[in-house]
Amino acid sequence: MNTMNYKGYQGRFEYDPEADIFHGEVIDLADTITFQGRSIDELKQALADSVDDYLDFCARLGRRPEKPFSGRFNVRIRPELHQRLSLRAAAQGKSLNSFVAEALDKAAQVEHP
Repeated sequence: MNTMNYKGYQGRFEYDPEADIFHGEVIDLADTITFQGRSIDELKQALADSVDDYLDFCARLGRRPEKPFSGRFNVRIRPELHQRLSLRAAAQGKSLNSFVAEALDKAAQVEHP
C-alpha cells in the first residue's frame, strides 16, 4: 500500500496506468476525501489541498472535522479479565497500558490466510 501523510491524515494511493494518473483517498475516516495528480509532487499537493479544503468546509459549517485515529480507545471487558491483565502486567514489570498495547500489536501482526 502506498501512503502519504498531511496534518495527521493518511492518504492511500495507487497509479492508474491507463489514465496515467495517481489517485488516492484519505483513510480511517467516515467522510470521503479524495485526491489525484500526474506526479508524486502533484499528488502531495493534491492531498494537502484536499485536506485543507475539508478542514475549511467543516469550519464553515461549524462542524468538528473527523480526526484520524488518535491512538486512544476504550475497551469494555469483564472485571475479572481486567484484574488478570493487571496482574500479568505487574508480574512483567509493565503498566497495564503497555502490556495491552504490546498484546494488541502482536495480534495485529498475525497474518491470516
